Amino acid sequence: MAGQPLNQPAEIPAELDRWNWGAFFLNWIWGIGNSTFIALLALIPVVNIVMIIVLGARGSRWAWQNRAWRDAEQFRKTQRNWAIAGLVIWVVSIGGCAAMVGGISYVLKGSDAFHMTMDKLRADDRVKAALGDDLSEGFWVGGHLNVNANGAGDAQFSIPVHGAKGKGTAFSTAVRTAGTWSLRLLVVRIEGADAPIVLINEDHVPIPNAAIGI
Repeated sequence: MAGQPLNQPAEIPAELDRWNWGAFFLNWIWGIGNSTFIALLALIPVVNIVMIIVLGARGSRWAWQNRAWRDAEQFRKTQRNWAIAGLVIWVVSIGGCAAMVGGISYVLKGSDAFHMTMDKLRADDRVKAALGDDLSEGFWVGGHLNVNANGAGDAQFSIPVHGAKGKGTAFSTAVRTAGTWSLRLLVVRIEGADAPIVLINEDHVPIPNAAIGI
């Protein structure tokens, strides 16, 4: 009969009633494409956390009931395509976020303030004694860098460092005046040691467990 749904049994066949990755990855987008408008609940904050799990678990059943399908094979291929599209979008999104974070580290490492920080660390005898002469930085450098057109600026770094003898984290603060950087604070916390190594503390910032205030 014209207009009658083609998927004859209202109940989804057992072999199709499985986790739906397309519904999980694309939630409300998948819902519109599969006439499953309850998926729009995924647009509501907090509710969406639960809803994407529900969609993954029940999405196949709802899609089978809410759209007309020629046969089980058409349903299977369509849902597979949704799953592939969702996976691609998630991978691209995660890759984009990783690239953005990596780009921030790249910019921080390229600054004069960062190079000045690393030069001070490598020249300090206490740091070399604790970590080794082959001191180098890790990949994920945190912090911020701000440089203004008038030559002023500031920077803060959290730098994972390691050498042949150990590893730790260096924390530094620098200011830029008339185009020239100067370090105001430089502290290294060594893994396994309670007391940090304080190289510079121009502003006399309280440093927990520091043996000597600079």
